[in-house]
Amino acid sequence: MNHSIKSPVLDAMKIHVPAKANRAISFTNKEAAYYFTQSHNTNHVEHSHFAGLNIAKNRIFGGYTLFADQYMLGQLESEVWVTPYKMERTYPGNLSEELWMFDHRNILEIDLAGAKTEIGIRLEGEDIQLLGGGETAVFFRSMEGDWVIAVSAKDSQPIRFEWQNLTTDASAGGFYIAAGKTEDEAAALIQDTRDHNLKLKKERIKRMENFLQQNVYLKSDDQELALALNWLNITMDQLVTRQQGDGIYAGLPWFNEYWGRDQFISLPGAALVTGQFETARNILLSFAEFQNTDEDSVFFGRVPNILAPENIDYHTTDGTPRFIIQLQDYVKYSGDTAIIKELYPAVLSSIEGSIKHWVDDKGYLMHADNETWMDARDANLNSYSPRDTRANDIQALWYNQLRAGVYFAEYMQDTENAEKWSGIAEKLQHHFELDFRDSLHPYLADRLDAEDRPEFSLRPNQLFAFDMFEDHTFKCLATRTAWEELVYPWGVASLDRHHPLFHPFHLTHHYHKDAAYHNGAVWLWLNGIAMQRMIELGQEETAYELFKNMNRQALNLGVVGGLCENMDAYPHEGENWAKLTGAYLQAWSNAEHLRVWYQYFLGIRPDLIRHTVTIAPRIPEELQALDYHVKVGKGRIAVNYNRKAERTYRYTFINIGTEAVIDISPFEMVKIEVEPHSELIITQTDNSLKINLLDQNGTVMKEFNAARSGARAAQMDVNNQLLHDVKFCVPLGLEHHPIVQDLI
Repeated sequence: MNHSIKSPVLDAMKIHVPAKANRAISFTNKEAAYYFTQSHNTNHVEHSHFAGLNIAKNRIFGGYTLFADQYMLGQLESEVWVTPYKMERTYPGNLSEELWMFDHRNILEIDLAGAKTEIGIRLEGEDIQLLGGGETAVFFRSMEGDWVIAVSAKDSQPIRFEWQNLTTDASAGGFYIAAGKTEDEAAALIQDTRDHNLKLKKERIKRMENFLQQNVYLKSDDQELALALNWLNITMDQLVTRQQGDGIYAGLPWFNEYWGRDQFISLPGAALVTGQFETARNILLSFAEFQNTDEDSVFFGRVPNILAPENIDYHTTDGTPRFIIQLQDYVKYSGDTAIIKELYPAVLSSIEGSIKHWVDDKGYLMHADNETWMDARDANLNSYSPRDTRANDIQALWYNQLRAGVYFAEYMQDTENAEKWSGIAEKLQHHFELDFRDSLHPYLADRLDAEDRPEFSLRPNQLFAFDMFEDHTFKCLATRTAWEELVYPWGVASLDRHHPLFHPFHLTHHYHKDAAYHNGAVWLWLNGIAMQRMIELGQEETAYELFKNMNRQALNLGVVGGLCENMDAYPHEGENWAKLTGAYLQAWSNAEHLRVWYQYFLGIRPDLIRHTVTIAPRIPEELQALDYHVKVGKGRIAVNYNRKAERTYRYTFINIGTEAVIDISPFEMVKIEVEPHSELIITQTDNSLKINLLDQNGTVMKEFNAARSGARAAQMDVNNQLLHDVKFCVPLGLEHHPIVQDLI
């Protein structure tokens, strides 16, 4: 065993998994491989098919069974611990197992200690074919794809193949399992890993340690908060891979590929707030290479919906606007304006392709039924959740794509397109406020249909469209309506519980799961925008209740350290928490949770395009102390927060010179130039906001008090009144619901 390898940072994150929890455990090699198992029994109704090693959409083998002294080790009897870099099991009789992956290598190491005479392993999975073997390795054909599996003793001792089991002397210490395109390649990978074992493990551990300490550093008086966020950052980073250039797996086990929509929803939380700007840049450039450049195609200018090793598909409307919006967000965080010149042709094609093929007379971006994120269809290709021809979130994305395009055009001195795109955006916004609202509904229509009729199914998509109107009171009402009708303690449902198509359970034999996918199933990625809207309205305490619930879920339910794709809207009878469903680890679920933490609870929002950093902390009352770093451009902001009789924020600008925009209601917003290595100290009480700017030697350069804003105070009073005592959505009885009458 590798007891000499220690990591105080990562070992402090160790999570014990009791047998009754039987949690998913997942690692990637940061390239194209992932390994999935469950702690005690790999029996998940949706996921067990993908157990074991998977590479580039191919299932290699389905896990393994271990033996010691001719007895099978029973995982149900084991104690299991998980750290970010390995899984540990201990068995009765002082037997112990460790599972390791290595960065950028298609190989596993399984350490096995405590046996007296002999250890053994059996590969699981249908269709694995024995190819043969030599003295120190046995070879198999993979379950899928053109891969060869090699199995060898850890220390190259002779290995024996008997009755489907591979055995060797106990002193070997375990096994390697590698995958290559040939027997020689797989065997060479084992030998090279054996020769450099300690170095490779230390490199993987060091990468994770550096990521946590340099990119997402956080300390808090709330240990659960710090532990959850460290794990969520680690499991998010597992999905940032290099399968087809730099990209983000949409989710595991099914979506180990790049989706345009998921990629760019995830980019802020996966790469921007964590300061991985080079990775973000590479993702943008990589996806731009696959943009549709056929001017005669109706998909001209679109980036792919799906970018898989053997499949490229352009059937989505929202992926391309998100690509352009995230290009702008990347520049805001990094200050890298050079990329604008590189990708301006992609910006131009993305907007002009839409104008040519999809934009109507009012400026709306038209789309087909299944070209929003709610894209599930039945066997006859009929949409389960019709949203054509103009969904509200698509119009908001199109509007922000146009606005980003205007900025890029102005930067490139393309005055003609800047004026044209700005005019379309203004026309779109004008019509949206007229067409998507009426006097009967305290929320937005979800779409306009082909006959220009607004359709008022209450869905969470409206939360993305608040940039499209100015009515602040309506925003409060729409947010309250969404929260109390859609936001359960475990996440945001895709349809309100009163709707005749509402499905309370995602997985049941009574109907196809896709019928519920966007008609009731909870989507955890929507938690981000739901919390953001609450925080923007001064209700961070309400938002934080949902945030804490997700932290606890990452630590205690589902995949260790991460968030799943879906949940049921309703708990099953006798349960007090909804069941987790869908992908066990979903990129946009993790990413949106992290984004809202950095951008809205901590309130750090860079805009290096305009040479500003907004500082708008909305830290919940129960948090008494925080230390954290946020990377911005080529530097970082180090922050210390303490709450005693007053709130004190200390911002140190390391290698950053910018204009800080201090936004703490109910005080007037303050703009102040900060130099590299200066420190901004903000002291807040109920009635005062004191701001001191110190140079790098601690000398006070500026000192003043921010004035209390009567207008902002009045707006806070309105917000508090309209959102007073807002509650989570509560499941209703099923007695009279048409979809589920046969369930009861």
